[in-house]
Amino acid sequence: MKLALFDCDGTLVDSAGTIHETMRRTFLAFGKPEPTLALTKSIMGLTLDIAIARIDGKPHVDDEALAMTAHYKSLFTDVRHAPGFSEPLFAGVRELLDHLAGVEHLIVGAVTGKSRRGLRYILETHGLESHIHVARTADDCPSKPHPAMVMECCAETGMTPAQTVVIGDAIYDMQMARAAGAKAIGVSWGSASVEDLQVAGADAIVYHPAELIELIMQE
Repeated sequence: MKLALFDCDGTLVDSAGTIHETMRRTFLAFGKPEPTLALTKSIMGLTLDIAIARIDGKPHVDDEALAMTAHYKSLFTDVRHAPGFSEPLFAGVRELLDHLAGVEHLIVGAVTGKSRRGLRYILETHGLESHIHVARTADDCPSKPHPAMVMECCAETGMTPAQTVVIGDAIYDMQMARAAGAKAIGVSWGSASVEDLQVAGADAIVYHPAELIELIMQE
């Protein structure tokens, strides 16, 4: 048996533009310099309040960061539905998940810094509810790179970290996988560079979703 745990933003869906625009509007609303796209991408994968505090140069989440988090959440749906800010699946992801759904002895799950509501929206929008059998979100666990998301998915499915593969685009995904004792696979099409993923502990890098099929099932 194998457990494959996918990150969402930057791995399954191309959401960087939507996240960045919402972050930009949030920082401007609080009278702060708007972050660059590169800075926004660097925090993708973290829980939102921690991400906002880090962009703002703060060592921890304070009351202002919490207020900014609430403001971001209030804006996000409007930004998502604005012209040019959809969150499409990356090319090849649909075919990958459809294939994995038919693989025996494989459980597919999600581990994401999104809220549970946010993950549910993505799955429902793309018709993927039946593909994901276990999930942990920012509502359930400490932020990546803490290993709790992986460990709880393992416990729920009866799998061990040694049977588990984490697939993600951020250094925090790689660090989380390593901390949990799971295999870490980085994808090249998301937020972090291939070099940064390798430094963070990626066991392998893929350049197209189809490459994951063999890597996930390797012993």
